[in-house]
Amino acid sequence: MDVGPLRRHRDFRLLFTGQALSFFGSEVTFVAIPYQTFQLTHSTLAVGLLSLAEFLPLMVMAFVGGALSDAFDRRRMVQLAELGSGLAIGVLLLNSLLPEPRVWVLFAVAPVLAALYGILRPSLDALVPRLVMREEIPAASALEGFRGTLGSIAGPALAGVIIAGAGLPAAYAVDVATFGLSLVALWFMRPVPPPPDAPPVSLQSITEGVRYARSRQELIGTYGVDIIAMFFGMPMALFPAIAEGFGGAGVLGLLYAAPAVGSLLATVTSGWVGRVNRHGLAIIIAAAVWGAAIVGFGLAPNLALALAGLVVAGGADMVSGIFRMTIWNQTIPDRLRGRLAGIEQISYTSGPLLGNVEAGVVASLAGVRASVVSGGVLCVVGVVLAAIALPAFRRYDARTPRSDSPPAGVL
Repeated sequence: MDVGPLRRHRDFRLLFTGQALSFFGSEVTFVAIPYQTFQLTHSTLAVGLLSLAEFLPLMVMAFVGGALSDAFDRRRMVQLAELGSGLAIGVLLLNSLLPEPRVWVLFAVAPVLAALYGILRPSLDALVPRLVMREEIPAASALEGFRGTLGSIAGPALAGVIIAGAGLPAAYAVDVATFGLSLVALWFMRPVPPPPDAPPVSLQSITEGVRYARSRQELIGTYGVDIIAMFFGMPMALFPAIAEGFGGAGVLGLLYAAPAVGSLLATVTSGWVGRVNRHGLAIIIAAAVWGAAIVGFGLAPNLALALAGLVVAGGADMVSGIFRMTIWNQTIPDRLRGRLAGIEQISYTSGPLLGNVEAGVVASLAGVRASVVSGGVLCVVGVVLAAIALPAFRRYDARTPRSDSPPAGVL
């Protein structure tokens, strides 16, 4: 893995470190909320509906957050969003300390966290091209993937241990603490003001970003393939129910962590990504492998094979993510970067959120195994159809730069 961007750029180093800490804490909460929901309701449908409650706030605020990140200091936007998220997790902490925690609190706080994430993520994604050289973007994308992978392994795995040993309040307390540490790292970063030609926040500026995305088939392909893969092949809402059959809370952490192990293997061997130029085709292949691996997970007769299927799926998802981030960061003009990052966020978060709803509904009607396997099959079919329908995405080659692509060097 190429770690050059970390060595050469102080602010990228600070951002990397702070986000590694906060993402670890968020992954602990990512396990704790559905686990607590399932324990209080004993319903896979309720866990799926939790994602549905997050969907609309995230969709709306992703557009707003994208416009805000183009109009204001991107570092400051990340700070404000993380401060709000830390306070919201504090509410979950207080609720978990009650003699009888309230389910409605989970359904009230989850949309707030989703809305704040809609504000945070566009600014966070738009920061990176301002902190590294253009030619370093593939390496920086891999490093970001590596950072997320570490959190996705350590967070869920330790969440299971924390919940089983110290209880849910301790899990939420860890997340609050990591947000505090991330805010310290952000404080030491230099300001990242908006581009000189940045428009004010308005419906017109949001519409401009949407029009730009629609004008480029290769961008539509990155969004569409990921949505298809995650909608049909995202079984995480079923993990609490699957864990019950394999051993309980400790196993739940392993299920959440297994895809991240695959992502880790993909990122630590990611030196080859800079030599691949057919980024669209790479995304298509990786998404199809994800779907096939989910089928294997659903058919696995024991825990070891189930975890192996999730590891392969996680590796494929990381490869897809690296090339999607590379296309976005290398080709989108900086003045539009925040608004397009908001649209990107919708693509990679709406699929999992709606996929969890789909998985929960199908499982309640046809059973858990049928939900997982059918979703993986439909994922592969959908990706193939998208590749056929979007030839410009399939043929995209990074060696043919666009005239409006960001120039080389730190902006």
